[in-house]
Order: sequence, then structure tokens, then C-alpha cells
Amino acid sequence: MTLGAAFRAQAAACQALHSPFMARLLNLLADNWPAGPVDRYLQGFSGDIGPGGASLPLRLAGGLHALVLGGDCPQLANVYPPHAADDAQLVAALLHALDRHADGLIAWAQSPPQTNEVRRSAALIAGAHVATARFDLPIHLSELGASAGLNLLWDHYALRVGPQQFGPADPALTLSPDWIGPPPPRTKAQIASRRGVDLSPIDATTPKGRLRLLAYLWPDQPQRLALTRSAASLPAPRVDQGDAIDWLQQRLDTAPTGHLHLIQHSIAWQYFPQEAQDHGRAMITAAGDKATDDRPLAWLSLEAAPPAHAPGAALTLRLWPGNITLPLGRADFHGRWIHWNGNIA
Repeated sequence: MTLGAAFRAQAAACQALHSPFMARLLNLLADNWPAGPVDRYLQGFSGDIGPGGASLPLRLAGGLHALVLGGDCPQLANVYPPHAADDAQLVAALLHALDRHADGLIAWAQSPPQTNEVRRSAALIAGAHVATARFDLPIHLSELGASAGLNLLWDHYALRVGPQQFGPADPALTLSPDWIGPPPPRTKAQIASRRGVDLSPIDATTPKGRLRLLAYLWPDQPQRLALTRSAASLPAPRVDQGDAIDWLQQRLDTAPTGHLHLIQHSIAWQYFPQEAQDHGRAMITAAGDKATDDRPLAWLSLEAAPPAHAPGAALTLRLWPGNITLPLGRADFHGRWIHWNGNIA
């Protein structure tokens, strides 16, 4: 995939996710992409650079938004929402930023996107309720690709499905996705311990970390910014720096008896190298084969998955003992909707 094609593919994805500004920006970059240091750096990537792989367009877009949020590029800020600008003005500001802030944009593009989309917790809450319907135990939670750890805090959020609400009576925030299907089982999903891992964890309590967290949110979607700020105001969970698969091996080896070890990840697995994915899959399966009723294992994933024509990401739960795979449904990449298959545990 060429860089221009990657920009256009991401633009289509942004349009589908109701961000017309991002779609416009990425299409304009595809049409007006300049030679220079940023181009030379991005052209050095191999493999899938589009939305399903390294996501170079989102890396660059995050860097550009950081310039706006950090006040480092007034020319760009003047053409970003809530300001209005025509295409010529937006292109001129983008070319200025690519020229004057090349080093910063290259540094930003060196790491995968870390959206830490809080609304994905709606799917994680529902999946955890299915897991605890089968294993009524407190949860020992491990998250891969946890970023700032905001989705490790899903027990502080409420999920509203029609007239029903799941979660605490006084939640830090309430998630109300468009829901198709019956509600999840009404169980008590209690997290006893939680911890995550990320190659580049974000400390949302620092100005630099907060900027990185917010920059990957799209500038014409202020509601996402508001939800993220609310989640980031909670006490931060621990997110270790390291390789997710190496870290997980220790978590699997030391999971406590009398707890359900729940592994979760959302739109993170695609960023792991293929070798790491294969190793991780084999490692989790091997640990599942050793699971017992008083030390069960659950693997909850929200990831892009076939079939290609299906909307959103697949929400899948695997449970051991028993090696049961439950296709729970599909969910929007940003958590706006969930198509629930029903309580099939």
C-alpha cells in the first residue's frame, strides 16, 4: 500500500466513524503530500502501513493534533475545529506544519497510535459480565496494549442498555452505546486487582502524557475528549512498560487461585508483530489447558477480524477450563454501537 492509498483508506474509515474533518484532512494530505523529511521517514516503513497495520496516517494525524493542543503551531490551530477554513487554507497550514515541525512529527510517528478510547469499555464491561456469569469469582485483570490504562478502570464506569444500567451506582462516567440484542447477564463483575502493559505507557497525570492521550482523539469529536478527561481524572492504574507477551507470561504464571484471570485488549493486537501474536496465542492456550474451576482463565478481545464486510470489530471471549469460544458480537471501533449476539455462555 502506498502512503497516498493509506491516507485515503484512513480517510474512509474516519468518515465512517463520523469524523468529516479527519476524512477531509487525510484526503487533502493524499492529494498534496510534499517531499521532505517526514515523507522520507514514512517511506521507510514496510508492510501494511494502513488502518489495519502500522496506521501511519493516524500517527501523523496525532502529531498534527498535538501541535494544535500544545499551542505550538498557531497557523494549524487557526484551521482546526472549532474554526472553519477552506481547503486551500487547510492545505497551506498542513504544509507549513510538515515543513516547520518535521522533527517533532517524525518523533511522534515512531510509536503506534494510543487512542485509549474509553467508549470501548462498554464492550469490555459486557464481555466481563458473560465471563463472571460462568465463573463467579473476583477478577484478576491483565490488559495488553493498555496505553494510559483508562480501560482497566471499566468497573468505575456504568453501561446503560435501554432502561438497565450495569456498574456502580455513582459512576465516573456512563457509556450508552446504540445496543442491538438482549442485555448482558446481570452479574457482579468485581475487579480485585488490575495491571496493564504497553511498550510506551502514557502517564495521564502529567501534561506530556495528557497531551499524547488527547492528541489521538479527533478534533471534531469533542464528546470523546470530554469522556477521556473524565476517565483520566480517576486514580491511575499501574501500566508497566515492556513487551506485552513477555509480560503476560509472568501474569499467567502468578495468577492467584480463587480468582478469574481476565486478559483483555481492544484494538491493540494488530500492532503486535506476527511472531508475537503467534507466541501469545499459543501461550494463552497452553495456560488455558492448565486452568481449573478455582483458577479459571478468560481472554476477552475487541479486534478487527473477518469477515471483511462485517462492520466494526469482533468481540470474542474464550474461557477455560473447557476451551470455549464465544463470539459475543461486534462493536464499533469507538464504542458508539454494539451488536450483541446474546448471552450464549
